[in-house]
Amino acid sequence: MSKGEDVEDFAANETDKLKENVISIDESNDKEALVLPWRDSVKQIIACCIAHTLVIQPGINMAFSAVLLPQLQESGSNIEIDKSQASWIASIVAIALPIGSLSIGPMMDRFGRKKMCILATLPFLVSWALHAFATDVWCIYIARIIAGFSGGLTTVALVYVSEIAHPKYRPMLLSLNSVFVTFGILLTCVLGFWFDWRLMSKIFFCLVLFTTFALFWIPESPYWLVVFKNDTLGSARSLKWIYSNNLIAENAYKRVLESRHQITGKTKDETSEKSQLLRIKKNFNIYKEPIVWKPLLILLIIFLFQQLSGAYVIVFYAVEVFRLISNSTMDGFGALVLLGTIRFVTSIISSLISRKVGRRKLMFFSAFGMIVTSFGCGFNMYFSQNFQSNSILKSDSSVLSRNVGLNLSTLPPELLVPVNTTTSSSDADLQTLSPFPLHLLGLNVTANYPEASKLTESTNKMSLFLVLGYVCFSSFGYLVIPWTLIGELLPVKVRGKLGGVIVSVAYILMFGVVKIFPFLMESVTMDHLFIILGLINTLGLVFLYIWLPETLGKTFEEISEKFEHQKSTRAS
Repeated sequence: MSKGEDVEDFAANETDKLKENVISIDESNDKEALVLPWRDSVKQIIACCIAHTLVIQPGINMAFSAVLLPQLQESGSNIEIDKSQASWIASIVAIALPIGSLSIGPMMDRFGRKKMCILATLPFLVSWALHAFATDVWCIYIARIIAGFSGGLTTVALVYVSEIAHPKYRPMLLSLNSVFVTFGILLTCVLGFWFDWRLMSKIFFCLVLFTTFALFWIPESPYWLVVFKNDTLGSARSLKWIYSNNLIAENAYKRVLESRHQITGKTKDETSEKSQLLRIKKNFNIYKEPIVWKPLLILLIIFLFQQLSGAYVIVFYAVEVFRLISNSTMDGFGALVLLGTIRFVTSIISSLISRKVGRRKLMFFSAFGMIVTSFGCGFNMYFSQNFQSNSILKSDSSVLSRNVGLNLSTLPPELLVPVNTTTSSSDADLQTLSPFPLHLLGLNVTANYPEASKLTESTNKMSLFLVLGYVCFSSFGYLVIPWTLIGELLPVKVRGKLGGVIVSVAYILMFGVVKIFPFLMESVTMDHLFIILGLINTLGLVFLYIWLPETLGKTFEEISEKFEHQKSTRAS
């Protein structure tokens, strides 16, 4: 018997059994279904990694402007840009992302997950070709818009991975999404040290080309084949590719068929008898079901807390934040590589431990760590500033009298305010904390207040350490898990459409927060800003504790039953 006939018999037999109500997944079978040895998971892990190579590109998009803009602003550049054009080059990617996210939902439902993964690479190829041969700033604008649109299309990778991954490995494989994004950031920063932006564009073009050819090798989603195409034979063929073990493939096939019947609730013949108007009404009513609107609302609020936590903002404005906190002259690429490395390493760790640790625990750990580090950083800077200011004011005013003949008690109150001044001396560390422009008086603060200088250095190091800790804790959960929950909490029938909507909302929130942050830094001091972040993270932790369900090791059907159970419990 040939392989194709074997698959066809397998699909036919299992479908017949299901129609005759002979098959029922009891407790022993369900436990057996969740047991998957490593040797039987290799092919699906490889397929998931190939799909995730798509999201390397959004990471590259985020970091590429950090390489592109400085090189365009050099005197020898053949494309000259001003400050306004530079800001558009950096931000226009985020504006275009929601367009791709909203478009991909209906397209992946109609044409399939695998096909849309392949088609999503084509705009990237066009974008990098335009980058490589750009002759003016408008070519770069168009290339960045296409790159942003393409980044929104990569949502299909999350949906695809969620539907081919075994429940035992799904959390880990979905978490790889952030690993590949951060790899794209790191790759861009590293290449930026040696190559110019045109050569980098050609390298990225070749990388996308490799992804395109590799995607032809992976199978189509078995869930999409059954739910949207009613192709049980194709679904069985995909499952036989994913699972070498026939018993595991059979259990997976049963789960897929049960998922279809749970979503539709009717047979194909019953549905075909309805009028077109009733079908439209039925499709609309599915959004009123608790298994749809509850996870949708939970995900939207989680993404709201994710963006308001400032975790992404710190990455975008790493250089400015580091300089404000430590008064250092840290190199921009150094800051990006440092934060990118932290995110990359912690994303890998989070991905590996997600097989054993649930989503709730990782999110709690992440949120609690962010609360501690944000409050710690805020109060550390606040008390340090007040202590140093009071120490200088209460010190013997004879130092000032000897230098400039002034007494602090005789100075007008309007002069006793903090100022931001750039100096080349070591007094600059204390200058931002001092209530008076001491450098204008010719006073050597370091010489006269050595204890305060040591305290400043210690405070700066502690604040810097806490900010890095904040990024580290956010990478364990807040920056990773919300994206993966899209592929776990939403039902298969609406996952494509609503997944695109959620990603679009997330990127719109990101764009707004990133745009506002520079103005926020001008009106709110850094210590108050981190205290506010601590309060936001506390509210986020409370919400997660009340509403976020655990998905570790659970099938899609069990997750949906969780929301149905909440409805029945409240009704009774």
